[in-house]
Amino acid sequence: MSTADDYTAYIRSTIDSNGKAACLLQWGQITQLLTPETVLTTARDLMAAAAAAETDIALVDSFRATLKADMDTIGLMVMDIRKRRPSPKGKPALRIAAVAGHRTHKPYVHIARGSMKHELDPDEAREMALHWTEAAIAAQIDVRLRYALGEWDHLDAAAIERLFTLLQGVQR
Repeated sequence: MSTADDYTAYIRSTIDSNGKAACLLQWGQITQLLTPETVLTTARDLMAAAAAAETDIALVDSFRATLKADMDTIGLMVMDIRKRRPSPKGKPALRIAAVAGHRTHKPYVHIARGSMKHELDPDEAREMALHWTEAAIAAQIDVRLRYALGEWDHLDAAAIERLFTLLQGVQR
């Protein structure tokens, strides 16, 4: 039996074992520590996939209405256009694909990692991208704040950790 949590990929700021900025991905059985750079790359690719899926649907509509093209021809044209799109640099944390729903005639963004997979509408993909961007930025700020608090002689490491645990609880 699956629950809503099976389809929700949670991400939050943290630190790695060396005290460097990191983000913790939790999705179903997957728990993975990611660099902020990987998280930002994933956010960028989610945004791009949302736009590409919407563009593909607009192209299908245009080819059908203006050119009176049949769906086989339209499919070939859209595939050719997709091949011409520049490939983004960097390695995202998720497999991300823009999809133009053939039967539904709606744009989708497919995401996957390991055995986990889910389908988002473009607005959900954009919202996810914003959350991932916030987590990456928070991780970079948090590590600097941890360092500054560690230099301040009023808090020890345990007190700093309790403070961040409290802050993360307030975020939820």
